Amino acid sequence: MTPYMSIAKAMPSILEYDFMVRALIGGAMIGALAPVLGMFLVLRRVALIADTLSHVAFMGVAIGLITKTFPPITALGATSIAAVAIDQLRARRMMPGDTVLAVFLYTALAIAVVIISVSGGFNVDIFSYLFGSVLAIDSLDLWLVAGLMVVVIGFVGLFFSELAQTSFDGDLARTSGVPVDRINLALAVLTGATITLSMRIVGVLLIGALIVIPVVASLRLATGLRSAVLLAMGIGVTSSLLGLTIAFYGNMAAGGAVVLTSVGLLVLVETGATLRNRMQRGRRQGNRFGT
Repeated sequence: MTPYMSIAKAMPSILEYDFMVRALIGGAMIGALAPVLGMFLVLRRVALIADTLSHVAFMGVAIGLITKTFPPITALGATSIAAVAIDQLRARRMMPGDTVLAVFLYTALAIAVVIISVSGGFNVDIFSYLFGSVLAIDSLDLWLVAGLMVVVIGFVGLFFSELAQTSFDGDLARTSGVPVDRINLALAVLTGATITLSMRIVGVLLIGALIVIPVVASLRLATGLRSAVLLAMGIGVTSSLLGLTIAFYGNMAAGGAVVLTSVGLLVLVETGATLRNRMQRGRRQGNRFGT
């Protein structure tokens, strides 16, 4: 028996543990779900809304813990209210879009910090929501994520054309009869729900990265919007499964491992795209001089 076979035999199988099986299933669903919404946020250049709603969800968790309420419920309520308020303020042009997001982000963070300080400081529950905890994932979490995934994919499938139009040119979409305000509101609320249900796996402070990074990588490779969405989902799923596996065998934080894996995939994509562009330029120059 070779040393490599001995090491492989000695290492525990990730599928031997029920909590890791649940984590892999949940991670795969979140990895597919988050970039679907992230695609349209990135194209609208409002990717910061993911970070804003993450901090609002953190505030909701803090409220839930201090009031002895199920934190995901209070987080979902907080992100839904914030999404509606942000959409209304942006639609009525009461503040610039990035200013609205910044105000909500810092306000939510300040409220969370005050609540935590009043309740006696950080504890294990707070950290599990901040950075994710695969040990806390149960069957209810998986069913909730699965239900949200059906809703999100159904929404994107039914309104794909409207989402594309509002992402590339909101004013033109509005003149074409697209209900831009309703589409934007639904997108924001679903983003908040995705962040809330992803807390157990990735954590509220890291889910924004999983919403954005796979999208950025896919846009470097895809030739159309539909293919970009599918590719982003594939990159998100790969990042989640590979990151959770690395976290298991490396004994490290799952959320951080997932995000760093997605960053690594982005670096590979960017490097490959740069090399491809250089080769294409060199080929064109060679053909020009050859003629």
